[in-house]
Amino acid sequence: MNIVLTGGTGLIGKALAKSFLHDGYSVLVLTRSANPVDPLDGVKYTRWGSSTDEWVTSLSEADAIINLAGENIGSGRWTTGKKNKILESRVNAGKLLTSAVEKLRVKPKIFIQSSAIGIYGTSRDQVFTEQSSTGNDYLAGIAKIWEESTKYIEDMGIKRAIIRTGVVLDINEGALARMLLPFQLYVGGPIGSGTQWLSWIHLSDEVAAIKYLVEKQLSGVFNLTSPNPVQNAEVGRQIAKVLHRPYWMPVPAIALKTILGEMSVLVLEGQKVIPESLLAAGFTFRYPDLLEALKNIFNKQ
Repeated sequence: MNIVLTGGTGLIGKALAKSFLHDGYSVLVLTRSANPVDPLDGVKYTRWGSSTDEWVTSLSEADAIINLAGENIGSGRWTTGKKNKILESRVNAGKLLTSAVEKLRVKPKIFIQSSAIGIYGTSRDQVFTEQSSTGNDYLAGIAKIWEESTKYIEDMGIKRAIIRTGVVLDINEGALARMLLPFQLYVGGPIGSGTQWLSWIHLSDEVAAIKYLVEKQLSGVFNLTSPNPVQNAEVGRQIAKVLHRPYWMPVPAIALKTILGEMSVLVLEGQKVIPESLLAAGFTFRYPDLLEALKNIFNKQ
Protein backbone atom coordinates (compact mmCIF):
# COMPACT_ATOMS: atom_id res chain seq x y z
CA MET A 1 0.00 0.00 0.00
CA ASN A 2 1.24 3.49 -0.89
CA ILE A 3 0.78 6.12 1.82
CA VAL A 4 1.00 9.89 1.28
CA LEU A 5 1.38 11.91 4.45
CA THR A 6 1.34 15.62 5.25
CA GLY A 7 2.60 16.76 8.62
CA GLY A 8 5.01 13.87 8.43
CA THR A 9 7.77 15.66 10.36
CA GLY A 10 5.66 16.25 13.48
CA LEU A 11 5.21 14.04 16.54
CA ILE A 12 2.33 11.96 15.18
CA GLY A 13 3.42 12.05 11.56
CA LYS A 14 6.93 10.81 12.18
CA ALA A 15 5.74 7.96 14.42
CA LEU A 16 3.11 7.04 11.85
CA ALA A 17 5.63 7.02 9.00
CA LYS A 18 7.95 4.74 11.02
CA SER A 19 5.12 2.33 11.72
CA PHE A 20 3.99 2.17 8.10
CA LEU A 21 7.57 1.55 6.98
CA HIS A 22 7.96 -1.20 9.54
CA ASP A 23 4.92 -2.95 8.06
CA GLY A 24 6.30 -2.76 4.54
CA TYR A 25 4.28 0.16 3.19
CA SER A 26 5.63 2.81 0.85
CA VAL A 27 5.58 6.26 2.49
CA LEU A 28 5.73 9.64 0.78
CA VAL A 29 5.83 12.76 2.97
CA LEU A 30 4.79 16.10 1.52
CA THR A 31 6.89 18.79 3.18
CA ARG A 32 7.27 22.57 2.97
CA SER A 33 11.03 22.27 3.44
CA ALA A 34 13.48 21.22 0.76
CA ASN A 35 15.65 19.73 3.52
CA PRO A 36 13.45 18.26 6.28
CA VAL A 37 15.00 17.97 9.74
CA ASP A 38 15.93 14.45 10.80
CA PRO A 39 14.50 12.60 7.76
CA LEU A 40 13.61 8.92 8.11
CA ASP A 41 15.47 6.31 6.09
CA GLY A 42 13.10 4.73 3.60
CA VAL A 43 10.68 7.66 3.43
CA LYS A 44 10.45 9.69 0.26
CA TYR A 45 10.09 13.45 0.74
CA THR A 46 8.51 15.76 -1.84
CA ARG A 47 8.26 19.52 -1.50
CA TRP A 48 4.81 20.97 -2.03
CA GLY A 49 3.48 24.51 -2.20
CA SER A 50 0.89 26.79 -3.72
CA SER A 51 0.89 25.16 -7.14
CA THR A 52 -0.43 21.61 -7.41
CA ASP A 53 1.06 21.11 -10.86
CA GLU A 54 4.57 20.60 -9.45
CA TRP A 55 3.78 17.77 -7.03
CA VAL A 56 0.36 16.38 -7.92
CA THR A 57 1.92 13.59 -9.98
CA SER A 58 3.51 12.23 -6.79
CA LEU A 59 -0.01 11.43 -5.56
CA SER A 60 -0.95 9.38 -8.59
CA GLU A 61 -0.19 6.02 -6.96
CA ALA A 62 -1.50 6.85 -3.49
CA ASP A 63 -3.81 4.31 -1.88
CA ALA A 64 -4.29 6.51 1.18
CA ILE A 65 -3.68 10.19 1.91
CA ILE A 66 -3.33 11.29 5.53
CA ASN A 67 -3.54 15.03 6.15
CA LEU A 68 -1.95 16.00 9.47
CA ALA A 69 -0.64 19.40 8.34
CA GLY A 70 -1.10 22.39 10.62
CA GLU A 71 0.74 24.95 12.75
CA ASN A 72 1.36 23.70 16.31
CA ILE A 73 -1.45 25.24 18.34
CA GLY A 74 0.51 25.10 21.59
CA SER A 75 3.83 26.50 20.40
CA GLY A 76 3.32 30.14 21.38
CA ARG A 77 0.94 32.82 22.63
CA TRP A 78 -2.17 33.30 20.53
CA THR A 79 -1.36 36.65 19.00
CA THR A 80 -3.32 37.75 15.95
CA GLY A 81 -0.45 36.58 13.76
CA LYS A 82 -0.28 33.21 15.50
CA LYS A 83 -4.02 32.69 15.11
CA ASN A 84 -3.77 33.46 11.41
CA LYS A 85 -1.00 30.88 11.01
CA ILE A 86 -3.01 28.26 12.90
CA LEU A 87 -6.01 28.73 10.64
CA GLU A 88 -4.27 29.29 7.33
CA SER A 89 -1.89 26.34 7.70
CA ARG A 90 -4.85 23.99 8.16
CA VAL A 91 -7.21 25.41 5.56
CA ASN A 92 -4.58 25.95 2.89
CA ALA A 93 -3.26 22.39 3.24
CA GLY A 94 -6.76 20.95 2.94
CA LYS A 95 -7.61 23.01 -0.11
CA LEU A 96 -4.33 22.15 -1.83
CA LEU A 97 -4.82 18.43 -1.28
CA THR A 98 -8.43 18.54 -2.44
CA SER A 99 -7.42 20.37 -5.61
CA ALA A 100 -4.62 17.87 -6.25
CA VAL A 101 -6.82 14.80 -5.71
CA GLU A 102 -9.43 16.23 -8.07
CA LYS A 103 -6.82 16.16 -10.85
CA LEU A 104 -5.91 12.51 -10.31
CA ARG A 105 -7.18 9.99 -12.84
CA VAL A 106 -6.95 7.22 -10.24
CA LYS A 107 -8.15 8.39 -6.84
CA PRO A 108 -6.94 7.14 -3.44
CA LYS A 109 -9.20 4.69 -1.63
CA ILE A 110 -9.29 6.67 1.60
CA PHE A 111 -8.47 10.15 2.87
CA ILE A 112 -7.74 10.80 6.56
CA GLN A 113 -8.46 14.35 7.72
CA SER A 114 -6.92 15.46 11.00
CA SER A 115 -8.94 17.46 13.52
CA ALA A 116 -9.10 17.88 17.30
CA ILE A 117 -11.46 17.28 20.20
CA GLY A 118 -11.45 21.04 20.75
CA ILE A 119 -14.33 21.04 18.25
CA TYR A 120 -16.69 20.11 21.11
CA GLY A 121 -15.91 23.13 23.24
CA THR A 122 -15.15 22.75 26.95
CA SER A 123 -17.18 21.37 29.84
CA ARG A 124 -16.63 20.07 33.38
CA ASP A 125 -19.63 17.70 33.37
CA GLN A 126 -20.68 16.88 29.80
CA VAL A 127 -19.53 13.69 28.06
CA PHE A 128 -18.73 14.10 24.36
CA THR A 129 -18.96 11.44 21.66
CA GLU A 130 -18.85 11.71 17.89
CA GLN A 131 -22.60 12.38 17.99
CA SER A 132 -22.23 15.46 20.21
CA SER A 133 -22.84 18.94 18.89
CA THR A 134 -19.85 21.19 18.30
CA GLY A 135 -18.81 24.12 20.47
CA ASN A 136 -18.72 27.85 19.83
CA ASP A 137 -15.32 28.93 21.15
CA TYR A 138 -12.10 29.69 19.27
CA LEU A 139 -10.75 26.14 19.13
CA ALA A 140 -14.11 24.74 18.04
CA GLY A 141 -14.28 27.29 15.24
CA ILE A 142 -10.81 26.39 13.99
CA ALA A 143 -11.62 22.66 14.02
CA LYS A 144 -14.87 23.15 12.09
CA ILE A 145 -13.13 25.06 9.31
CA TRP A 146 -10.27 22.53 9.35
CA GLU A 147 -12.63 19.61 8.79
CA GLU A 148 -14.58 21.47 6.10
CA SER A 149 -11.40 22.17 4.10
CA THR A 150 -11.46 18.65 2.57
CA LYS A 151 -15.19 17.90 2.60
CA TYR A 152 -15.31 17.93 -1.21
CA ILE A 153 -13.14 14.79 -1.15
CA GLU A 154 -16.29 12.82 -0.33
CA ASP A 155 -18.05 14.13 -3.45
CA MET A 156 -15.31 12.45 -5.50
CA GLY A 157 -16.41 9.06 -4.19
CA ILE A 158 -13.46 8.75 -1.80
CA LYS A 159 -13.94 7.53 1.76
CA ARG A 160 -13.00 10.24 4.25
CA ALA A 161 -12.32 9.65 7.94
CA ILE A 162 -12.06 12.62 10.28
CA ILE A 163 -9.85 12.01 13.32
CA ARG A 164 -10.50 14.23 16.32
CA THR A 165 -7.37 13.75 18.38
CA GLY A 166 -7.03 14.41 22.10
CA VAL A 167 -3.83 15.09 24.04
CA VAL A 168 -1.16 12.74 22.69
CA LEU A 169 1.20 11.47 25.37
CA ASP A 170 4.89 11.11 24.55
CA ILE A 171 7.96 11.67 26.72
CA ASN A 172 9.89 13.74 24.17
CA GLU A 173 7.34 16.06 22.63
CA GLY A 174 3.90 17.50 23.21
CA ALA A 175 1.88 18.23 26.35
CA LEU A 176 3.34 15.55 28.62
CA ALA A 177 6.91 16.68 28.07
CA ARG A 178 5.90 20.18 29.19
CA MET A 179 3.99 18.88 32.20
CA LEU A 180 7.04 17.07 33.58
CA LEU A 181 9.20 20.05 34.60
CA PRO A 182 7.40 20.85 37.89
CA PHE A 183 7.59 17.19 38.91
CA GLN A 184 11.28 17.03 38.03
CA LEU A 185 11.77 20.06 40.31
CA TYR A 186 9.75 18.36 43.09
CA VAL A 187 6.97 21.00 42.92
CA GLY A 188 4.31 19.12 40.97
CA GLY A 189 0.67 19.74 41.77
CA PRO A 190 -2.80 20.30 40.28
CA ILE A 191 -3.28 22.99 37.66
CA GLY A 192 -6.05 25.44 38.43
CA SER A 193 -9.00 23.68 40.06
CA GLY A 194 -7.70 20.25 39.00
CA THR A 195 -11.24 19.21 38.04
CA GLN A 196 -10.84 19.86 34.29
CA TRP A 197 -10.88 16.72 32.15
CA LEU A 198 -7.94 15.50 30.10
CA SER A 199 -8.90 13.31 27.16
CA TRP A 200 -5.59 11.70 26.33
CA ILE A 201 -4.14 8.97 24.12
CA HIS A 202 -0.80 7.14 24.11
CA LEU A 203 1.19 7.92 20.96
CA SER A 204 1.32 4.24 19.99
CA ASP A 205 -2.49 4.00 20.19
CA GLU A 206 -2.84 7.17 18.12
CA VAL A 207 -0.67 5.61 15.41
CA ALA A 208 -2.42 2.24 15.62
CA ALA A 209 -5.85 3.85 15.38
CA ILE A 210 -4.96 5.82 12.24
CA LYS A 211 -3.51 2.70 10.65
CA TYR A 212 -6.65 0.77 11.60
CA LEU A 213 -8.85 3.32 9.81
CA VAL A 214 -6.63 3.17 6.73
CA GLU A 215 -6.44 -0.62 6.58
CA LYS A 216 -10.16 -1.11 7.26
CA GLN A 217 -11.00 1.84 4.96
CA LEU A 218 -13.46 3.27 7.45
CA SER A 219 -15.22 6.59 6.94
CA GLY A 220 -16.92 9.04 9.29
CA VAL A 221 -15.88 10.88 12.43
CA PHE A 222 -13.64 9.19 15.02
CA ASN A 223 -12.47 10.50 18.39
CA LEU A 224 -8.88 9.42 18.96
CA THR A 225 -8.74 9.39 22.74
CA SER A 226 -8.43 6.75 25.42
CA PRO A 227 -11.79 5.36 26.58
CA ASN A 228 -10.77 6.47 30.09
CA PRO A 229 -10.28 10.25 30.31
CA VAL A 230 -9.11 11.59 33.67
CA GLN A 231 -9.27 14.85 35.58
CA ASN A 232 -6.19 17.02 35.84
CA ALA A 233 -5.61 16.34 39.52
CA GLU A 234 -5.57 12.60 38.83
CA VAL A 235 -3.13 13.07 35.94
CA GLY A 236 -0.72 14.79 38.31
CA ARG A 237 -1.09 12.11 40.96
CA GLN A 238 -0.36 9.38 38.43
CA ILE A 239 2.71 11.18 37.08
CA ALA A 240 3.99 11.70 40.63
CA LYS A 241 3.39 8.05 41.43
CA VAL A 242 5.30 6.76 38.42
CA LEU A 243 8.19 9.21 38.86
CA HIS A 244 8.26 8.86 42.67
CA ARG A 245 7.91 12.61 43.13
CA PRO A 246 5.86 14.67 45.59
CA TYR A 247 2.52 16.10 44.53
CA TRP A 248 1.63 19.15 46.55
CA MET A 249 2.02 22.59 44.96
CA PRO A 250 -1.03 23.75 42.96
CA VAL A 251 -0.54 26.13 40.04
CA PRO A 252 -3.05 29.01 40.34
CA ALA A 253 -5.21 29.59 37.28
CA ILE A 254 -4.46 33.32 37.36
CA ALA A 255 -0.74 32.63 37.00
CA LEU A 256 -1.25 30.57 33.86
CA LYS A 257 -3.60 33.16 32.39
CA THR A 258 -0.94 35.81 32.96
CA ILE A 259 1.82 33.71 31.41
CA LEU A 260 -0.07 32.07 28.54
CA GLY A 261 -2.85 34.53 27.83
CA GLU A 262 -5.75 33.09 25.85
CA MET A 263 -3.77 29.90 25.24
CA SER A 264 -4.25 29.02 28.93
CA VAL A 265 -7.57 27.45 27.92
CA LEU A 266 -5.52 24.44 26.74
CA VAL A 267 -4.64 23.53 30.33
CA LEU A 268 -7.33 25.22 32.43
CA GLU A 269 -10.33 23.94 30.53
CA GLY A 270 -11.02 20.51 29.09
CA GLN A 271 -13.57 18.05 27.84
CA LYS A 272 -14.47 14.46 28.64
CA VAL A 273 -14.37 12.68 25.29
CA ILE A 274 -15.13 9.04 24.57
CA PRO A 275 -14.00 7.21 21.36
CA GLU A 276 -17.40 5.63 20.79
CA SER A 277 -17.06 5.14 17.02
CA LEU A 278 -13.56 3.69 17.23
CA LEU A 279 -14.61 1.16 19.85
CA ALA A 280 -17.70 0.23 17.83
CA ALA A 281 -15.45 -0.37 14.81
CA GLY A 282 -13.55 -3.04 16.78
CA PHE A 283 -10.36 -1.16 17.63
CA THR A 284 -8.54 -2.37 20.75
CA PHE A 285 -6.44 0.07 22.76
CA ARG A 286 -3.08 -1.14 23.97
CA TYR A 287 -2.99 1.48 26.71
CA PRO A 288 -6.56 2.34 27.75
CA ASP A 289 -5.57 3.30 31.34
CA LEU A 290 -3.37 6.25 32.24
CA LEU A 291 -1.17 4.55 34.83
CA GLU A 292 -0.14 1.76 32.47
CA ALA A 293 0.40 4.29 29.69
CA LEU A 294 2.71 6.38 31.89
CA LYS A 295 4.61 3.29 33.05
CA ASN A 296 5.26 2.41 29.43
CA ILE A 297 6.25 5.95 28.50
CA PHE A 298 8.71 6.17 31.39
CA ASN A 299 9.78 2.53 30.99
CA LYS A 300 8.78 1.74 34.54
CA GLN A 301 7.11 -1.67 34.64
